[in-house]
Amino acid sequence: MNRSRRCTTPALPAALFAVLSASLVAPASAAETIKATVIDGYPAKAMWVQEFSDFFIPEVDKRLAESGNFEMDWQESYGGAIVKPKGVLEGVELGLGDIGIVTTIFHSSKLPSQALAAVTPFVAPDARAVARAVDEIAREFPTMQREFEQQNQVYLATGVVLDSYQMFGRDALSTITDVEGTKVAGAGMNMRYLEGIEGAVGVRGGLTDFYSMLQTGLVDNAMLWPEAASTFKIADVAPHMLQTDFGAVNSKTVTVNADYWAKLPEEVRGVLQDVAVAYRDRLADVAMDRAAASLDAYVAAGGTVTAMDPGERAAWAEGMPNIALEWAARLDEAGEPGSEMLKSYLDKLAVAGFEPVRDWASELE
Repeated sequence: MNRSRRCTTPALPAALFAVLSASLVAPASAAETIKATVIDGYPAKAMWVQEFSDFFIPEVDKRLAESGNFEMDWQESYGGAIVKPKGVLEGVELGLGDIGIVTTIFHSSKLPSQALAAVTPFVAPDARAVARAVDEIAREFPTMQREFEQQNQVYLATGVVLDSYQMFGRDALSTITDVEGTKVAGAGMNMRYLEGIEGAVGVRGGLTDFYSMLQTGLVDNAMLWPEAASTFKIADVAPHMLQTDFGAVNSKTVTVNADYWAKLPEEVRGVLQDVAVAYRDRLADVAMDRAAASLDAYVAAGGTVTAMDPGERAAWAEGMPNIALEWAARLDEAGEPGSEMLKSYLDKLAVAGFEPVRDWASELE
């Protein structure tokens, strides 16, 4: 006799049966979605904004996907939709954005320690070396992170988006004399590079303003870098570049609103911190990779480039007040280790192979 074997299960309440049935076809756990609004006042074409969209965001998504626990719902707002370029710090502080790319050179009073590279010109025209050195200082000394804490923000990483500041002019430039008696557009601490040059006056402005400032004659010259000069078509209004090689300067910091940060899962925090460091290195690499091509593009657009005589560079540096020592002294007086930070920073650059035209820390010995 043939017999079939039949398995039976006790009868289940309909509601419980539905739940158990659903669990057989649904994933064991769905990723939690976390909304993140990213802000910057600069347009999407700005290199660091483009890299945030094309590198930072996909990299975070990729790393979170490895565990599958969380996924981000990114909302990107650039070009003044929420804040202007100078308003990112306050925007993140107030929670208008969860994550921001803060242009720190606009906030010397609130973020004084961020000026470390800016107060040490004529040292390292290399974005990679400066980015690593400044970011290491931020992690070894609590000063930089505390400054952002006071603005209701968590520091993630420093960004360097320029290989070296140069001088761009409406008229031909070849020596310090050509800068005398002129108005020069700058974005903060770099305007102090003009001190010691007779009659030169700094005029504060943002990168997006430089074209019109030069075009209208509001300024005669501007301090910026080749990639920005190419992106913003500066050759149209300032076709003469004096290769001063002031050096790379950190000007961008990725921060997160502290209230938003406190609510993030630990896994997401860790990924954001790690990717911010990768973004730091990515920006520096892109800046250096684009430097030569951008210079070529500037020349192709009608610009001319004049290398500054090394003796002229040394004379320029020596003619300036020691703004690095002044910076360190102000931090020291405020109870922060300014002098130690300055010396450590220059030591890091020396190890990386960069010796200053002027030893800004010599008077600390």
